[in-house]
Amino acid sequence: MKRHLPPLNSLRAFESAARHLSFTDASEELSVTPAAISQQVKVLENYFEVKLFQRLTRALVLTDSGRMILPILTEGFGKLEEASTALREQQAENIITVSIAPAMGVWLLPRLGRFRQYAPQYDIRIDASERDVDFVRESLDMALRFGSGDYKNLVSECLFNDKIVVVCSPDLITEEKPLRSLADIPHHTLLHNSWRLDEKAQIDWRTWLTSMGGTLEDERGPRFNLDAMVVQAAIAGQGLALINESLVAGELATGRLVKPFSELEQGGRVSSALCYYLVYPEERQDNPKVVIFRDWLFTELDEI
Repeated sequence: MKRHLPPLNSLRAFESAARHLSFTDASEELSVTPAAISQQVKVLENYFEVKLFQRLTRALVLTDSGRMILPILTEGFGKLEEASTALREQQAENIITVSIAPAMGVWLLPRLGRFRQYAPQYDIRIDASERDVDFVRESLDMALRFGSGDYKNLVSECLFNDKIVVVCSPDLITEEKPLRSLADIPHHTLLHNSWRLDEKAQIDWRTWLTSMGGTLEDERGPRFNLDAMVVQAAIAGQGLALINESLVAGELATGRLVKPFSELEQGGRVSSALCYYLVYPEERQDNPKVVIFRDWLFTELDEI
């Protein structure tokens, strides 16, 4: 059935102006000018060939015709809004939104293709951030963080505890500046993760060298606040990087980075007191999106 309806913009302008009894207030609500509201109302009046407002000097007054159609239009626009909200909520049910610390993204992103195979009914939205998450105000289902697991009023599940290793570009190792032992370290630049220096439970260069039986003679060297920047600096041959092993697995596999001290105790690897955590509100423990993403994460971890 073909519908014969007046212009939608004119209906919206009239409905808003009639509710507020003000072209100015209607213009603010619809983000247009008062003149535009007035023009759209005139279009509607010409369409119906009837006056909808009495325009007094300092006021708008609805005519009988205006009063008759206002509640019908208000209800109609309310129904449209309900339909729009319902559709958005339906779409949101198929979207999993995860806040991911950039460092964790290095491990997760190459694996997301397998999640699409594991749960093809869901789409993933990634919010790359290290900030504290407000699950009440933000449209997030869960978060992945690296830390101590002390997240107030939230469930935090340790995914895996990483190892800290020293890596560098193979081009950095030369006959003039070899890396055969800890004694060779002072001849090279140390790349620092500045956030490691602020985290009491974390391993910095001094801690790593002490655990290997060495000492730190010089703390100078570039400082970066993101692990990804440290990795790129190491690949570029700018120095030695102390980094979570999982973050450079790909670079080690391709030979872009090497572990110069693999012959040391435990391969030069030191366990971190921190962990990669899946974090979410307690009331979402049985949420289908949290459950399926959590189950997939642990499936991936079984293969590490």
